[in-house]
Amino acid sequence: MDQPTASTSASTSVYVRRVGIAVGIVLAVLFVLGLLGTAFSVFLRLLAALLIALPLRAGAAWVHRRTRLPEGLALLLVALLVVGALGGMGYLFSTRLSEQLSGLQQELPQAVRDVQARVGGTRWGQWLAGENLDYRRLMGGSSEWLGRATGVFSTTLSVLADGYVILFLAVFLAVQPKLYRSGLVLLVPQSHRARAHEVLDKISDTLVKWVVGRLVSMAVVGVLTVVGLGLLGMPMAAVLGLFAGLVTFIPNIGPVVSMVPALLLAFLNGGPHMALYVLLLYLGTQTLESAAVSPVVQQRLIALPPALVLVGQLVIGAFTGLLGLTLATPIIAMAVVLVKMLYVQDVLGDDAVQV
Repeated sequence: MDQPTASTSASTSVYVRRVGIAVGIVLAVLFVLGLLGTAFSVFLRLLAALLIALPLRAGAAWVHRRTRLPEGLALLLVALLVVGALGGMGYLFSTRLSEQLSGLQQELPQAVRDVQARVGGTRWGQWLAGENLDYRRLMGGSSEWLGRATGVFSTTLSVLADGYVILFLAVFLAVQPKLYRSGLVLLVPQSHRARAHEVLDKISDTLVKWVVGRLVSMAVVGVLTVVGLGLLGMPMAAVLGLFAGLVTFIPNIGPVVSMVPALLLAFLNGGPHMALYVLLLYLGTQTLESAAVSPVVQQRLIALPPALVLVGQLVIGAFTGLLGLTLATPIIAMAVVLVKMLYVQDVLGDDAVQV
């Protein structure tokens, strides 16, 4: 009787040990994935800081070559010019923009009510009304809205904190780039440090060109939107055009977001026909930017396969959110540079491939 009991106890012990090992492996994998997620989140903020610091350094280098000013003074001059340009634009348009923003704030609620009234006059709108849908219940009660408001407030604080960190990182990187580059290159074997500097130079050049390309696309979209809305007689054309240009920096989502306030105002001021014209204007502007402006600019600056960019945006955006989606293209550009230089050229020995 003792032998079966001992055998059962041993089998149970082995089973428990195996379960413990399996649980330990799962926890270790989850821990590693969490570390990788945190590291990639930090990397995204570092990349955002680099996208600010590197163009400033490039501008300072250009001023240094042209004027022979010390690099530090040239950087200060470029930074002051950028801040001054932004401040000057804000001062010149502050009065008009504030008036238009005030009008936009007042007219948007009316536009929403007008859309609801027009929808209620249609057959499907009357059908929805006949269904006695409790919109308050669908949208959530007061506690639900309070939770959403709290979430928006915490998200805003998180964005402001990220912006603060990114801005200060950009300042440090712009002021002392050689310090951080030297520390990074020290991690590479001494025989490969010259190549490491070449790779870092190419990555820096690629990121600067990407920023320049995005600024050109944003400017084109903003100007075309302002001109088009002005020709259509739409109010607040400057605000809507500025908003359309700014959100163009965010791929895929930005153009859709920029349409919403313009369509509501068009519906309010001119009815469905005006809304249709505004929709066609936005679609035409974004199509022109996506099919003509952006490819030409990017081809002259950095050559990336469009399908690769789209897949990268979908994958990175799905795992990292809006910031990852916004920075997906420069991440892909960096990856392409690394693969071509470190694998194709150095490992495969194919020096004919251009980077």
